[in-house]
Amino acid sequence: MNKFLLHKAGKPVVFIACLLPFAWLVWGAFTDGLGANPAEYLLRATGDWTLRFLCIVLAVTPLRVMTGTPAMARYRRMLGLYVYFYVCLHFLAYAWFDMGLDFDAIVKDIPKRPFILVGFAAFVLLTPLAATSFNRAIKALGARRWQWLHRLVYVTAGLGLLHFFWMRAGKNNFGEVFVYAAIIGALLAWRLWRALASRQRTRTMPAAPASRVQPGK
Repeated sequence: MNKFLLHKAGKPVVFIACLLPFAWLVWGAFTDGLGANPAEYLLRATGDWTLRFLCIVLAVTPLRVMTGTPAMARYRRMLGLYVYFYVCLHFLAYAWFDMGLDFDAIVKDIPKRPFILVGFAAFVLLTPLAATSFNRAIKALGARRWQWLHRLVYVTAGLGLLHFFWMRAGKNNFGEVFVYAAIIGALLAWRLWRALASRQRTRTMPAAPASRVQPGK
């Protein structure tokens, strides 16, 4: 696995694979393959893929650690940008198909409906993460501040899950919600467990003995 991930063809292959859902939606739109209500299908599908890629991004570090595959870290930035790509498509589908690209109507509609407000908040929080995903931003912010900023992805995951829950609540359909909740909950619980274990090891680690200098030496 490490050999493939480190191969020069690895990133192009993953890049194309991440584009396949988008290509499939475009093909469906041009071939009338999106069902009786294509607008709603596109809106739901782009939201689903945003949540799926968010789960994939959150899974990179646990998989990297548990499988001993450090090369996975090379793909986290690309996958994170694909989260933003699909959430932009999701917001565009809402703004276009639901609101007719009427900016004033969009501004008035967002605070009226809680599930849209929560989804828009997640979109806003993802924007600075995408904007600071390159090396110059890390240098400009400093590694510590950059890491703290990118922990907003955990907040975004919670908001995205709540957005999905409220959207499905209208139809009393919670099956997929529970699946995503279980996945995101497990990934966040792993991080919490690892942080607590690391802190515990630090506390129990014996202090290095102080050097003693004998008089006259």
